Amino acid sequence: MGNNKYKILVIEDEDKIRNFIKMILETNGYQVLTAATCMQGNDMFFSHNPDLIMLDLGLPDQDGSELIKAVRKSAVTPMIVLSARTTEQDKVSALDLGANDYMTKPFGTGELLARIRAALRNSRHSAIMGAVPGGTFAVGDMKIDYDRRMVSIGGRAIKLTQTEYNIVALLSEHAGKVLTYTTILRKVWGASDPGSIKKLQVNMANIRKKLGTRPDEHKYISNELGVGYGMLEDDA
Repeated sequence: MGNNKYKILVIEDEDKIRNFIKMILETNGYQVLTAATCMQGNDMFFSHNPDLIMLDLGLPDQDGSELIKAVRKSAVTPMIVLSARTTEQDKVSALDLGANDYMTKPFGTGELLARIRAALRNSRHSAIMGAVPGGTFAVGDMKIDYDRRMVSIGGRAIKLTQTEYNIVALLSEHAGKVLTYTTILRKVWGASDPGSIKKLQVNMANIRKKLGTRPDEHKYISNELGVGYGMLEDDA
């Protein structure tokens, strides 16, 4: 999944820091929205529905922790706190309110980007677990609704077994990447013995049939012979 699809809301009242973060994120292909107060941040969040929020706690109008509470009432959007407050108690209370991570200023560019990648990765993973309301994935005319554990093609529901659905959902979580047979077996069945590859191939053949694709046609799922399978990414 390309970074350019991710929207990040940066809530920071110091112009220099806000512009610095905006520049780093845009250089790395993220879309950036900015706000300088808690109230502005709140408005931006509810009108733009960003994929991630980075916020300072010491905002001029209200403490940033108020925003964490407001967002957590309705969304599981990942939040990274950027703060000059360094006590353990400050960190613990922000994390307890629902922040996903806490970075103390000053911080390096590399660390900032790594923490953003981790927070986005984890939130994508929780979408698979059905924790994110309305989590969906689409490639071509195929759509996965994680909440309802449902796969449809062109709006028509496809009847998959639990195992088949788990395989498709797992591949979609890592779209654009090939997962090895062992990885898929471990995540779907919890174990991998030499005989299980056959089991996976049988399930995959059934999935392809139900999705209406021929074994040699890589429409939604690609097959790297002897390696594993991958879900294609949407070019849109």
